Amino acid sequence: MNLESPKINVEKSPEEVFEFLADVKNFETLMPENISKFEVLGDDKFVFALKGMPEIVLEKKAVEAPNKIVLGAAGGKIDFSLTGNIVKTSDTSSEVQLQFSGDFNPMMAMMIKSPITKFIETLATSIPKAI
Repeated sequence: MNLESPKINVEKSPEEVFEFLADVKNFETLMPENISKFEVLGDDKFVFALKGMPEIVLEKKAVEAPNKIVLGAAGGKIDFSLTGNIVKTSDTSSEVQLQFSGDFNPMMAMMIKSPITKFIETLATSIPKAI
């Protein structure tokens, strides 16, 4: 299953956006209002939970400064990744798009598609306000 957020314009350079997303503790400011837990577990790892959902541990899997950050599931039964793609649009602005990719059975995919889509849209649209 592959889902994409809308492309979001950010009035910051790709380097500034990358530095913000590379610091996992900044993800707390991007989370939706229905977050019930957020805890930094290390320089590259954090755990979060939304109300009514299980806890999810994400860790940095790959970085390509200043254009890409890949977070992935750390343990657990579900393997997925969340990729932040950053594209330079001018010296002082960038375009950011989040991509969610996971391998789920059809029943699970049907159940989580809508909440995951909403979640990555919330993260993406929060980036310009948070930086």
